[in-house]
Amino acid sequence: MKIRRFRPGDEAALFDVFFSAIHQTAAHDYSQEQIDAWAPTDYDKEAWAQYQQKNRPFVAVLNGEIVGYADVQPNGYIDHFFVSGNHPRQGIGTQLMARIHQEADALGLTELTANVSKTAEPFFALHGFQVLERGGPVRRGVTLQNARMRKTLS
Repeated sequence: MKIRRFRPGDEAALFDVFFSAIHQTAAHDYSQEQIDAWAPTDYDKEAWAQYQQKNRPFVAVLNGEIVGYADVQPNGYIDHFFVSGNHPRQGIGTQLMARIHQEADALGLTELTANVSKTAEPFFALHGFQVLERGGPVRRGVTLQNARMRKTLS
């Protein structure tokens, strides 16, 4: 597997990863109503493309297929972190997290933060993040559960 920077043209494949991560993996922890609100089929492709171009995530590629992506912003906030629902538990998330830590070190960051789904919370905890508070963001009028997590870097 290779981890590389986002490239223009990756946007549709990143949405496929996002969609499958939520509809397959997170579906174990959220209701169908929550899943559909969080990752709808009728998304705005242009807005999605602009969002990914702004975030410039790291992209995990396995056998020529994009199977995960994650970003870290200059302030240490991890905005998106998703692994394809078709490739769970294959070390993809761990490699993306390692790449985020390398970037954090290069940027001189002292902490990482993220708003993490119920599904991803154990993974983030395994990588040294601690829950600061629990939240309930609203997507399309539906409340989801998540946790704000932080990791102090040395």
